[in-house]
Amino acid sequence: MKEVSKPKIGVIGLKGLPAYGGAAAVGENIINHLSDEFDFTIYSVSSHTNLKSGYWKSCFQIVFKKLPFKKINAVIYYLRSALNALLFKKFDLIHLHHRDATFVIPLLKLRYPIVVTTHGMILTSKWIRYKFFFEFEDRYFLKHANFITTVSLKDKRLVRELISEEKIMYIPNGVNADIKIESKKENYISFAAGRMLPDKGCHTFLEALDLLKVKEKAIIMGDLKQNPDYEKKLLQWQEKIGGIKFTGLIKDKRRLFELIAGSKFFVFPSENESMSMMLLEVAALNVPIICSDIPENRDIFNDKEVLFFKVKDAKDLSEKMEFASKNPDKMKEYAVNAYDCLKKKYLWSQIAREYKNVFNRFIINGDKYYDT
Repeated sequence: MKEVSKPKIGVIGLKGLPAYGGAAAVGENIINHLSDEFDFTIYSVSSHTNLKSGYWKSCFQIVFKKLPFKKINAVIYYLRSALNALLFKKFDLIHLHHRDATFVIPLLKLRYPIVVTTHGMILTSKWIRYKFFFEFEDRYFLKHANFITTVSLKDKRLVRELISEEKIMYIPNGVNADIKIESKKENYISFAAGRMLPDKGCHTFLEALDLLKVKEKAIIMGDLKQNPDYEKKLLQWQEKIGGIKFTGLIKDKRRLFELIAGSKFFVFPSENESMSMMLLEVAALNVPIICSDIPENRDIFNDKEVLFFKVKDAKDLSEKMEFASKNPDKMKEYAVNAYDCLKKKYLWSQIAREYKNVFNRFIINGDKYYDT
């Protein structure tokens, strides 16, 4: 009996697998859960993976060599990926990650239906200088996608201002709730971010630690080298407070999870987000969370699941950390409720099915209603 070939999907924007955070982790989980039903080809660049072109797990990864021009490397990566897909491949659909990739949609639409996933419509401090470019893309390119998924309700509200709502769907990020990490609880507070930028609020966390009447130890995980001026500021806080350990970026997820799981609670002081994978992963580890009260976080958890503090308010955060240290049983209750919420709403096994339905809308059903 002849084997029926699976629909072929080209994935642009993840930049490299295996992932160690961010949008790549989202894409990797979608692919892992749907690889039995779709044949995925991932376009990557050597700056984001140590692998060479070839099969990785059940998908094929095309790895372009990075260029020495760091500022335009991403733009060239998107163009090379689009041209390769257009000239040398035959896909049934392109899954494009990130709004900054939408300038290649007119090229790809010559042959393929396009599903775009946005991973944040609010620019971080790293990208704010390129605001004009992102706004230009939103105005002239994003609308030409066949369909758009957003990982947060906030993103959906913003995209809805630009594009008809019938072309948009909110599909949240997810988590694997069966994370098995054995780590002895120790007397420290944890904080982690892939890129340690001002938007992540680490300075607020450090200021709050300094305000505590009873001093606490803290372990802070993340890449400090993203912003030299900010790195200098954080290291000054470290010297002033004492008891603060910076680990740098930890790419080994198990080691990262061990450190988080060993803490008495996790602080998430971010000033803006799309939908944080880190927040979900900490909840999956059953670690109590204190997080900023930004809408993006309140869209995920409620007041019975995490302890909120006023964003950018070090005094309020300090008071919440003092409460958490004095009330471990209450914090455990928060953690249990957050974990239950994950199992109901944010499991990858459930979320992947939503992506499957979107893909099949254009692959199997040939949905032209959304074509532009």
